[in-house]
Amino acid sequence: MNDNASVVSENAATLFGIGRVGFAPGTVASLVALPIAWVTMRYFGQIGVFVLGLAVAALGMWASDTYAKDRGVYDPSECVIDELAGQLLACALAPFSLLGFAMAFLLFRLFDISKLWPISMFERLPGGLGIVGDDVVAGLIAGGIVAVVDTAGLI
Repeated sequence: MNDNASVVSENAATLFGIGRVGFAPGTVASLVALPIAWVTMRYFGQIGVFVLGLAVAALGMWASDTYAKDRGVYDPSECVIDELAGQLLACALAPFSLLGFAMAFLLFRLFDISKLWPISMFERLPGGLGIVGDDVVAGLIAGGIVAVVDTAGLI
């Protein structure tokens, strides 16, 4: 891999070093996603946040795959672009409210950390697909639950 691609993949995969914070880098990356989702939803709606989440997931698959291969590690803990993608997808399905985003955050972190089925199944996929896939599924499940709760009028 040429040096430029390695630098780009490292910066993207670690979200410019956020993945190297000493405490809970995945949670920090998820927190970073919240204002990005908020501003995107304000101007582009839920579809805009969803499209952004899918774009970050696609970038994340490449960046994480490249970074993991460069490091010789299956799923480096400092790869946190997957949390950004998953959190964006969770927020895309949530109502545009502080409570909706808070629920999306808490549920996404719960599912991302616990790796319940079917999330765990996606984590076993090879390379960047597995690194990012479990977070995409966790985000979709979290957001789906928030959407159902919202539709039921409970938030």
